[in-house]
This record gives sequence, C-alpha cells and structure tokens, in this order.
Amino acid sequence: MLADSSKAAAALGRRCLQNLLRDHVKLKPGNLSEEIQQVLDSGKLPSGLHESIDAIRNIGNFAAHPMKSTQTGLILDVEPGEAEWTLDVLEELFDFYFVLPAVVQKKKDAMNKKLQDAGKPPMK
Repeated sequence: MLADSSKAAAALGRRCLQNLLRDHVKLKPGNLSEEIQQVLDSGKLPSGLHESIDAIRNIGNFAAHPMKSTQTGLILDVEPGEAEWTLDVLEELFDFYFVLPAVVQKKKDAMNKKLQDAGKPPMK
C-alpha cells in the first residue's frame, strides 16, 4: 500500500489507530484527537509512543482532508516518509498492546509453574 499511495496508507493508518483505541484500549469514543488525548493522559504509553502517536492523526488528516499551504496555496500531500512513520508508530502500538503482554504472560506462566513445582506461591 505504501509504495502505491502514501496518502492511502496514511488514511488507513489513521483509521486503524482509531479502531485500536476504541476496540482494544476501550476509550470513551469521541473524535480521534480526544481519544489520543485520553491515551496520553493515562500515562501508560512508553515515551517514544507518547511522543509519536499524534503524528498518525496529523498525517492522516493531510490524507483525508485537503489542506493548503499558507505559503504557496498548493494542497499539501502526504510524503512517503510521513506515511512510513505512521506505519512504524502503529507497529510499535501493536507490539505494546498485543505482542509484549503475550511474551510477558508466557514468561510469567513458566515462572509460576516453576514456583508451583517448588511449593512456592505464584508471582504477584
């Protein structure tokens, strides 16, 4: 998708972020800006994601809504690097919300099994 259209990749990335926030993070639905603010206010994101999540909204807005440069009057397009940034941030969000918890749970389960075998209580 990215190679074919930076604009489409950014627009779909924006939509993917909103679905992730509504369906998995269970935020109070609103507009994407408000939903992102809820995530930022929670203080739960690692600093790199905290600093980058709003980029998806901004880049997606350039894809979804024609915006003109105040300098030239030309419509501002989504650059390939911006669309790639959107996809990179989404990948990091997927890791944070899905991959890392599964990895930690697997390790915790193994440790709890070992603790059980030793007659000790499970991890807290």
